[in-house]
Amino acid sequence: MNKLKSILLLFTLALCQCKESNDTQLKTVSLNKQENEGVVAANGMVVTAHPIATKIGLDVLKKGGNAFDAAVAVKYALAVVLPKAGNLGGGGYMVYRTADGKKGALDFRETAPALASRDMFIDSINKTVMNDKALLGHLAACTPGTVDGMDKIHKKFCALPFKDLIQPAIDVANQGFSISEYDAWTFNRAQKEFKEVNDSLMIFIKNQPWENGDTIYQKDLGKTLERIKELGRDGFYKGETAQYIIDEMKSGGGIITKEDLENYSAVWRKPIEGVYRDSFNIISMPPSSSGGIILVQQLKGSNAYDFKEMGHNTPETVHIMTELQRRAFADRAEHMGDLDFHDVPVEMLLDDEYITNRNASIQLDKASLSTDIKAGKVDKIESLETTHFSIVDKDGNAVSITTTLVGYFGCKVLVDGAGFFLNNEMNNFSLKPGFPNIFGLVGGDANAIEPGKRMLSSMSPTIIEKNGELFMVLGTPGGSTIINVIYQNIVNVIDHGMTMQEAVDAKKHHSQWLPDMIVVEEGTLDSLTLDKLKKLGHTSFREVEQLGRTEAILVREDGSYEGAADNKRTGDATALGY
Repeated sequence: MNKLKSILLLFTLALCQCKESNDTQLKTVSLNKQENEGVVAANGMVVTAHPIATKIGLDVLKKGGNAFDAAVAVKYALAVVLPKAGNLGGGGYMVYRTADGKKGALDFRETAPALASRDMFIDSINKTVMNDKALLGHLAACTPGTVDGMDKIHKKFCALPFKDLIQPAIDVANQGFSISEYDAWTFNRAQKEFKEVNDSLMIFIKNQPWENGDTIYQKDLGKTLERIKELGRDGFYKGETAQYIIDEMKSGGGIITKEDLENYSAVWRKPIEGVYRDSFNIISMPPSSSGGIILVQQLKGSNAYDFKEMGHNTPETVHIMTELQRRAFADRAEHMGDLDFHDVPVEMLLDDEYITNRNASIQLDKASLSTDIKAGKVDKIESLETTHFSIVDKDGNAVSITTTLVGYFGCKVLVDGAGFFLNNEMNNFSLKPGFPNIFGLVGGDANAIEPGKRMLSSMSPTIIEKNGELFMVLGTPGGSTIINVIYQNIVNVIDHGMTMQEAVDAKKHHSQWLPDMIVVEEGTLDSLTLDKLKKLGHTSFREVEQLGRTEAILVREDGSYEGAADNKRTGDATALGY
């Protein structure tokens, strides 16, 4: 009898081991990495703006978490290690595609407080826009959405306990981390503004410059994360953390109230979709982001041109892309805003016939004037203070998330006692029709300030399918340049045959209707190309150090993943896979 029991026990253990092996089975594809590719891996890939956040996300995947588990862990890690953009006090967007092909989007963009009003930043006497108040200090802050967004993602998609996903961020906040040269530069750059709106003892303020290798400890932020760990969203929007936010508002003239915090709710939305070159389905963010509509408009318009034949960054290609960009951004100014407040004509803007007619005035041998381009009728480059990350797990679940504080470190106010920066999203509304925001974008009534409304954004987390299968996951920071950087990354891979890393590294250019100008990265255009563009009628150019900083993943032909982190531009972006 005992022998029979032993045999049965061994059989049961064998079955369990077999099941465990099947549950954690890894892909065994051949990984023949090319010299010009990024990181290549078979079973999962995480690409973020910071090596610590990337490692935390990868650890979650290795422990059996899915892409959504890793996304929540990464988001909270970035709130610690990337305080200028990763955040608890801001908001953002997620576009996702599950392994079985289901697609969706989550809008956890910030909302205007109940006390906000349309003309709150217009001087009552001389009617000028008080733009500084929408950029620096407490009045610039809107109700944060990040924590509620992560809560909704966890409840709908995650496999692992929430406490396990947020704990790594808590550990880094309490134990400290060594800052990079890039971190030190961002801290030093903001010292003057930090001192204007914070107590002199605020942890990011130093009498001596921050240096590469300095260690920063964020104990207050660690306690805030602990409250979120124990209470979920209520650990942020209610109780002790909420009171810290209210006290901060009272100390500096801000208008976020207890009710604003309690009433905040992220919104599940249907993503924008459109077909490029017959085989590729673009999946991107709907309003309150303008990104998905503009991206699809530009790609559908590009179907009429052979960019492969024209060549990469040639006068012909730059000219046509600029013309397409101008028309799409003109539509942005007129038609786009929060879907819950404004009737955005999405179907019209994405209609093939509308786009064809819209672009019919494009001439191959002559540039349009932005002053001549109007929005279709219904029948300043700012710093990279947004952050994006892309994740794919071994089963093929894909997550693309972009979040922001708008300006670097948002409105520069660190919530006393809670340890996180508040956003300055008020500047992303149309403070006055025709007045440009921080990114030089002009807007109108569709994006005017209203209580509870989400401000229009250019953030464009994007996923692409090829013949119905997962193909690409990507996104970037960069304000108004986001959409065009993503547009060029897609064209670089599909039309110019680049690897994902080559596409990310390639020089970029940008135009947005107003101002009537082409912005280019240093070294993008040689003198011959520039001369040809000028002869076509493009007369205004601005050269900048960088456009975007893409984090992307490409599914290779053998089913493995190529993770491309942007290391050609400033920052600490990192791709890791296994």
